Amino acid sequence: MRIVTWNVNSLKARLPRVEEWLTQVRPDVVCLQETKLADAAFPALTFQALGYDAAHHGEGRWNGVALLSRVGLADVEYGFGGADAELEREARILTATCGGVRVSSVYVPNGREVGHDHYHYKLAWLAGLSRYLDRDDPAGHRLLCGDFNIAPDDRDVWNVDEVHGATHVSAPERAALAALCDRGLVDVFRERYDAGGLYSWWDYRAGNFHKGKGMRIDLILASRSLVAGLGAVLIDRNARKGKSPSDHAPLLADFSLPEVP
Repeated sequence: MRIVTWNVNSLKARLPRVEEWLTQVRPDVVCLQETKLADAAFPALTFQALGYDAAHHGEGRWNGVALLSRVGLADVEYGFGGADAELEREARILTATCGGVRVSSVYVPNGREVGHDHYHYKLAWLAGLSRYLDRDDPAGHRLLCGDFNIAPDDRDVWNVDEVHGATHVSAPERAALAALCDRGLVDVFRERYDAGGLYSWWDYRAGNFHKGKGMRIDLILASRSLVAGLGAVLIDRNARKGKSPSDHAPLLADFSLPEVP
């Protein structure tokens, strides 16, 4: 099973590029973030023509997450399942079972700046995500995929000194992400690569992509039962090139699935 996560930064603006990429790469499950579409505007028929079942959780101008699957799409759940109305006021998580794997497409709040109300919302949202995972079957196969807006450690930032004290790298954010991994989830990219300088996001401004000034904030976190069958893992930097790209590159991982419990 080939899994992809990609913050497309407006699906309406990026749809032709997304269609072309999916046709070339043929992933089995795709997690999209920042679609910036209302549910009624989501192009489900376009993805159906490519062989994908689709679900979308959107709010229009901001946020929005989607799941596309060629291996089934069952038991779809929007948000945290109604557990916390305040944390669910924005469309940031969508979950479904795809080919026997419980998959969530996640768009963690940006945080804006340390100490801002949105930063506190980000930390609260991550705590809500942790509580949401309490509902998982401990023996089940699980994938948490998306734009986490957190660089896990200093290897994942182009220059630690430049971003010191900012969001995405603050100790509370990194601790919240580490707490998710402590639940038995593995950052699959780090299973394959130890080096720094490998990023998934580059700001549009000042030619940062070409200068190599990026962050690795797009993650696939997998249960250990899935990591046993982990194959190739890749950030497709080519998808960040060309005309009108997203500011994020897609991250993909291949899994040889064990027998579903």
